[in-house]
Amino acid sequence: MAKTYQLTKADIKKELIKCGKDPVYFINNYVRISHPIKGLVPFSLYPFQEEAVKDFQDHRYNIVLKARQLGISTTISAYITWLMLFHRSKNVVVLATKLQTAANLVKKTKLAMKSLPEWMMISKIVIDNRNSFKLDNESEVKAISTSGDAGRSEALSLLVIDEAAIIDTLDDLWAGLLPTLSTGGDCIVASTPKGVGNMFHKLYSEAEQGINDFNYMVLPWDKHPERDQDWFEKERRNMSRREIAQELQCNFNMSGETLLAGEDLERIKNILEVPIYKTGFDRNLWIWEKFDASKKYFLVADVARGDGQDSSTFHIFNSEAMEHVAEYKGKLPIDMFASLIYETSKEYGFCLTVVENNSIGMSVLDKLIDMNHPNIYYSRKGSHEHVDQYLAEQQQAVAPGFTTTVKTRPLVIAKLEELIRNEAIKIKSNRLYNEFKTFVWHNGKAQAMRGYNDDLVMACAIACWVRETALVVNKQDLAYKRAILGSLFKTQKSINTTVKGMHGYDREKKYVKPDPKNVVMNIDKPFFVR
Repeated sequence: MAKTYQLTKADIKKELIKCGKDPVYFINNYVRISHPIKGLVPFSLYPFQEEAVKDFQDHRYNIVLKARQLGISTTISAYITWLMLFHRSKNVVVLATKLQTAANLVKKTKLAMKSLPEWMMISKIVIDNRNSFKLDNESEVKAISTSGDAGRSEALSLLVIDEAAIIDTLDDLWAGLLPTLSTGGDCIVASTPKGVGNMFHKLYSEAEQGINDFNYMVLPWDKHPERDQDWFEKERRNMSRREIAQELQCNFNMSGETLLAGEDLERIKNILEVPIYKTGFDRNLWIWEKFDASKKYFLVADVARGDGQDSSTFHIFNSEAMEHVAEYKGKLPIDMFASLIYETSKEYGFCLTVVENNSIGMSVLDKLIDMNHPNIYYSRKGSHEHVDQYLAEQQQAVAPGFTTTVKTRPLVIAKLEELIRNEAIKIKSNRLYNEFKTFVWHNGKAQAMRGYNDDLVMACAIACWVRETALVVNKQDLAYKRAILGSLFKTQKSINTTVKGMHGYDREKKYVKPDPKNVVMNIDKPFFVR
């Protein structure tokens, strides 16, 4: 409650000393805020807000993961009011994506300052601008946007970064602003979450792990003492799952604009497995399942561009169950990567080997061809239709590998999302899972977040496409071959090439099974009849 009784000079002195030492006491007794209905009212801190103010005072660096409408911006503005009033020469900068967002916090601070009792105004406002103001004790606060350069060339006493998760260039900004705090300045970074992989998530995660100097706070919706489950249920009615995670629950995984829905990411996280062993030239080849002759496998590789920014990768999947069997991610030279692909595919029965043929990928394919790899994926130019390696040698407009284009890229990504959403693929790799968390929609395109890679993701996407197109077609063709062979032995008068399950298939037709001693068949290779 604000003091309304007449104070003596001695009382004023004691009160000023008490307020100067204790920002919580100062805010609860003297700071006023604007209420949308009631107008100017005293700011009575909730317990979680009091804890936040104490942390602001006790720790140089603070990071706040918060739900919306908890009054944290107002709490920060009240703390700035105390800092400027009772300390000389404090240089405070409020940073946000939009200048108006930062200016609103400065506006709250100015209102709190002007609403103080006259006797408490030990420092007066001498410069009063729209986005800044300065006291006669040389303390000042200013609002800047992420596009501005203000604050980067001066020593800061306090840097406030509001809604940090939505600042795409926060990593660059942080690198530029950090030196301004080197003389002893403090920092408060606050935001609702917006997925993983961004700078806000990085700073918060490192704070949780004790890697950086930030003190962390997490403030979900139920920290507010006046909110209960009924309030939550009412709020969530008109919100998407992503919005609920972002605005209310402080959930990083569920809140981002990732390609995969939050629940899909959570499901993948719960089925990850530790490899049974790690091998390869650099021990970056992870193995979850050894070769089983009763199963079919295929390998899909994505080759690094060669600029050192990305990695060469490949996955091996069980083609029937679409289950993760092996995975590689590393920075091997082209010749060593080609050799690793050759030897690994050989270990899995010379499984079908799909290599993205863009740029350097063709060099890998050339080396695999030189090594006489017997099962390389070929595709028809233009249509991207899979062509058997044996037939490819006799045909034109056919190239080894898979071509990623403006047309095929969204198709393979869509197929990846489809299989994951329908739980038609089992992913075991933590490395791949981490790339999924930073694979987001940006300007209508699914891609890795700035500063992250998507090498494993794209290899997996191509694998999903190949499995659902080329391998399914091959399976159908195999059934067709079986039907032809079966018909040859059923009758000498007619040939029935219908596949079981297709229209026209005669379930009741009987025939004499041929003597296996006289017939040799291998439907996976050219066949003949003795």
